[in-house]
Amino acid sequence: MTEVVEFLKDPAETLKVGDGFLLSQVDPDSTPGYVGNKADGRELLAALDGKLTELQERLYARGKFGGPERLLLILQAMDTAGKGGIVSHVMGAMDPQGVQLKAFKAPTEDEKAHDFLWRIEKETPAAGMVGVFDRSHYEDVLIHKVRGLAPQEEIERRYRAINEFEERLAEAGTRIVKVMLYISKDEQKERLLARLDDPAKHWKYSTGDLKERVFWNDYMDAYQAAIENTNTPIASWHVVPANKKWYARIAVQHLVMNALEDFKLEWPAAEFDVAAERRLVEKS
Repeated sequence: MTEVVEFLKDPAETLKVGDGFLLSQVDPDSTPGYVGNKADGRELLAALDGKLTELQERLYARGKFGGPERLLLILQAMDTAGKGGIVSHVMGAMDPQGVQLKAFKAPTEDEKAHDFLWRIEKETPAAGMVGVFDRSHYEDVLIHKVRGLAPQEEIERRYRAINEFEERLAEAGTRIVKVMLYISKDEQKERLLARLDDPAKHWKYSTGDLKERVFWNDYMDAYQAAIENTNTPIASWHVVPANKKWYARIAVQHLVMNALEDFKLEWPAAEFDVAAERRLVEKS
């Protein structure tokens, strides 16, 4: 049996945004902290599924007994960056009853009538749950900035509102893991072409993706600004190079496991006499 190739350095540290961070200096083809290849990465992902499952089950059990802890994974990326693959390959190892997944689309007219955080707050995870946002409140400081849908002073207000919102979540027991899956423009082109070449993937293709590519550099600037303005100690950003899908998956898997481990949760103690119940079961 071959030995599983582990990370040399914890992604929670190597991918965490620090002072002076520049998105332009991140290589989307890189695999920070990992020296294995694609096959190694897939093996590692599978090897750690069981550990991730147990950590999530402990969180879920704790919530059933009044624990306040919950986790929120926020996934932001350009189209085709692999958010769906993260959900299916990483979060798929978890018990569905303990996961709250929300994919945010363009706001409805009713949602537009409220503050941008109104629809977001309704989808935050309950105690004991792992919440996953496929896109999020950050769309309101990304596409709105790029397309000029809100003036700069409003964008600045939203940065502050986001920080206050995430601080409230943290105070209520939420561990926030913010991830930007970072792909190159060339890689996105290849993935769009792959969708067009495969009839089974035509449903994934949107002409809107091509329209947004025109603003690629503007989006990178908007991401840089959003990260700079909302990278806080209680809700740090992690930028994950995502040209290699297998690397992005094992990196996010580790980020989620790290957050769950930080809770240091034990299994809830039985609220009944275990020995007595065992005797009753044996007699039944």
